[in-house]
Amino acid sequence: MLEKHQQAPLFNSKFSSKNQFDESVSLSDYAGKKNVVLYFYPKDDTPGCTIEANQFTQLAGEFAKADTVVIGVSKDSCASHADFIKKFDLKVDLLADVDGELCESYGVWQEREKNGVKSMAILRSTFIINKAGLLADVAYGVTPEGHAQEVLEKVKNL
Repeated sequence: MLEKHQQAPLFNSKFSSKNQFDESVSLSDYAGKKNVVLYFYPKDDTPGCTIEANQFTQLAGEFAKADTVVIGVSKDSCASHADFIKKFDLKVDLLADVDGELCESYGVWQEREKNGVKSMAILRSTFIINKAGLLADVAYGVTPEGHAQEVLEKVKNL
């Protein structure tokens, strides 16, 4: 598990992932320019993930005022992300981490047990990365309702 004040994984590397427009996005694109809220969620268009994405969307203007970009990450495809964004008029970028490299790097791809069956899944987690590429906040296992507002308050204190 990652901790505050560590260098954010893949922040200063050539690593990139595709967004909903099938465009390559690198965390290093924001180095020295913007803070990044990187939130990992299990699946597009599911109840908790929709709540979280809608609440980040409602606060998109406030995050922008705080010089912060919000990026969601799941293992869904670019097409799935595009449909999710269109359906709910989302105002956040979504990265398609289909090979799981970003999820693995941030320690969110974890085993879970549901109804006695073990499987691997994304643990809903959020990382605030400052302009220098350091983890300003690390939150594993977050609850969707009200989470975006909590993250905004932390970003305002950077």
